[in-house]
Amino acid sequence: MFKGREARLNHAIFQTLTKNDSLTIYEAHKQIKSLRGFRHTKYTNVSRRVRTLEESGYLEKSGIRSTQAGGKAVLYQLTTRTHVALLLSQINPDTFIKEADEDTLIAQLATLTLFLEENAQKDKTQSQHVRHT
Repeated sequence: MFKGREARLNHAIFQTLTKNDSLTIYEAHKQIKSLRGFRHTKYTNVSRRVRTLEESGYLEKSGIRSTQAGGKAVLYQLTTRTHVALLLSQINPDTFIKEADEDTLIAQLATLTLFLEENAQKDKTQSQHVRHT
Protein backbone atom coordinates (compact mmCIF):
# COMPACT_ATOMS: atom_id res chain seq x y z
CA MET A 1 0.00 0.00 0.00
CA PHE A 2 2.82 2.42 0.84
CA LYS A 3 5.40 0.80 -1.42
CA GLY A 4 5.66 0.37 -5.15
CA ARG A 5 4.28 2.16 -8.11
CA GLU A 6 0.90 3.13 -6.71
CA ALA A 7 2.16 4.25 -3.28
CA ARG A 8 2.13 7.98 -4.07
CA LEU A 9 -1.41 7.92 -5.44
CA ASN A 10 -2.62 5.71 -2.57
CA HIS A 11 -1.18 8.19 -0.10
CA ALA A 12 -2.80 11.12 -1.94
CA ILE A 13 -6.18 9.35 -1.87
CA PHE A 14 -5.83 8.63 1.85
CA GLN A 15 -4.72 12.20 2.55
CA THR A 16 -7.71 13.57 0.64
CA LEU A 17 -10.19 11.27 2.40
CA THR A 18 -8.64 12.03 5.80
CA LYS A 19 -9.33 15.74 5.31
CA ASN A 20 -12.84 15.14 3.91
CA ASP A 21 -14.87 12.46 5.61
CA SER A 22 -16.51 10.94 2.49
CA LEU A 23 -16.04 11.80 -1.16
CA THR A 24 -17.04 10.53 -4.58
CA ILE A 25 -14.26 9.46 -6.93
CA TYR A 26 -14.84 12.61 -8.98
CA GLU A 27 -14.50 14.86 -5.89
CA ALA A 28 -11.40 12.98 -4.74
CA HIS A 29 -9.88 13.31 -8.23
CA LYS A 30 -10.52 17.06 -8.24
CA GLN A 31 -8.80 17.50 -4.89
CA ILE A 32 -5.89 15.20 -5.77
CA LYS A 33 -5.24 17.23 -8.93
CA SER A 34 -4.80 20.31 -6.72
CA LEU A 35 -1.98 18.59 -4.78
CA ARG A 36 1.58 19.32 -5.75
CA GLY A 37 2.91 16.72 -8.18
CA PHE A 38 -0.53 15.36 -9.10
CA ARG A 39 -1.70 18.04 -11.52
CA HIS A 40 -1.76 15.69 -14.51
CA THR A 41 -3.33 12.72 -12.71
CA LYS A 42 -6.09 11.18 -14.80
CA TYR A 43 -9.54 10.37 -13.44
CA THR A 44 -9.25 6.77 -14.63
CA ASN A 45 -6.11 6.23 -12.52
CA VAL A 46 -7.80 7.58 -9.40
CA SER A 47 -10.92 5.53 -10.11
CA ARG A 48 -8.90 2.33 -10.62
CA ARG A 49 -6.90 2.92 -7.41
CA VAL A 50 -10.05 3.65 -5.36
CA ARG A 51 -11.71 0.47 -6.56
CA THR A 52 -8.56 -1.59 -5.89
CA LEU A 53 -8.23 -0.08 -2.41
CA GLU A 54 -11.87 -0.91 -1.74
CA GLU A 55 -11.32 -4.54 -2.80
CA SER A 56 -8.27 -4.67 -0.49
CA GLY A 57 -10.29 -3.42 2.48
CA TYR A 58 -8.66 0.02 2.76
CA LEU A 59 -11.69 1.99 1.54
CA GLU A 60 -15.39 1.36 1.97
CA LYS A 61 -18.59 2.72 0.50
CA SER A 62 -20.29 5.11 2.90
CA GLY A 63 -23.33 6.20 0.92
CA ILE A 64 -24.63 7.61 -2.33
CA ARG A 65 -24.92 11.20 -3.46
CA SER A 66 -26.86 12.71 -6.36
CA THR A 67 -24.69 14.34 -8.99
CA GLN A 68 -25.34 17.52 -10.95
CA ALA A 69 -25.73 15.42 -14.08
CA GLY A 70 -28.71 13.71 -12.46
CA GLY A 71 -27.05 10.41 -11.66
CA LYS A 72 -25.87 8.80 -8.46
CA ALA A 73 -22.27 8.58 -7.23
CA VAL A 74 -20.87 6.34 -4.51
CA LEU A 75 -19.20 7.99 -1.52
CA TYR A 76 -16.00 6.41 -0.17
CA GLN A 77 -14.37 6.65 3.24
CA LEU A 78 -11.31 5.24 5.00
CA THR A 79 -11.67 1.98 6.93
CA THR A 80 -10.26 1.27 10.37
CA ARG A 81 -7.60 -0.83 8.61
CA THR A 82 -6.44 2.29 6.76
CA HIS A 83 -6.33 4.44 9.88
CA VAL A 84 -4.17 1.81 11.61
CA ALA A 85 -1.91 1.44 8.54
CA LEU A 86 -1.41 5.21 8.34
CA LEU A 87 -0.51 5.41 12.02
CA LEU A 88 1.84 2.43 11.82
CA SER A 89 3.59 3.95 8.80
CA GLN A 90 4.42 7.03 10.90
CA ILE A 91 6.19 5.25 13.75
CA ASN A 92 9.33 3.24 14.18
CA PRO A 93 8.60 0.08 16.22
CA ASP A 94 11.89 0.41 18.14
CA THR A 95 11.10 3.99 19.11
CA PHE A 96 7.59 3.00 20.17
CA ILE A 97 8.91 0.19 22.39
CA LYS A 98 11.55 2.46 23.98
CA GLU A 99 9.33 5.51 24.54
CA ALA A 100 5.79 4.24 25.19
CA ASP A 101 4.60 4.20 28.79
CA GLU A 102 3.79 0.95 30.62
CA ASP A 103 0.00 1.18 30.11
CA THR A 104 0.40 1.72 26.37
CA LEU A 105 2.79 -1.23 26.12
CA ILE A 106 0.39 -3.47 28.07
CA ALA A 107 -2.47 -2.52 25.73
CA GLN A 108 -0.28 -3.17 22.68
CA LEU A 109 0.87 -6.52 24.12
CA ALA A 110 -2.73 -7.61 24.66
CA THR A 111 -3.68 -6.59 21.13
CA LEU A 112 -0.74 -8.35 19.49
CA THR A 113 -1.24 -11.49 21.59
CA LEU A 114 -4.90 -11.68 20.60
CA PHE A 115 -4.01 -11.15 16.94
CA LEU A 116 -1.35 -13.88 16.99
CA GLU A 117 -3.67 -16.34 18.76
CA GLU A 118 -6.45 -15.72 16.23
CA ASN A 119 -4.04 -16.20 13.32
CA ALA A 120 -2.67 -19.41 14.84
CA GLN A 121 -6.23 -20.71 15.19
CA LYS A 122 -7.03 -19.79 11.56
CA ASP A 123 -3.85 -21.51 10.34
CA LYS A 124 -4.69 -24.62 12.34
CA THR A 125 -8.24 -24.72 10.96
CA GLN A 126 -7.02 -24.21 7.38
CA SER A 127 -4.37 -26.92 7.64
CA GLN A 128 -6.95 -29.38 9.02
CA HIS A 129 -9.29 -28.48 6.17
CA VAL A 130 -6.55 -29.05 3.59
CA ARG A 131 -5.70 -32.47 5.02
CA HIS A 132 -9.34 -33.59 4.79
CA THR A 133 -9.73 -32.63 1.13
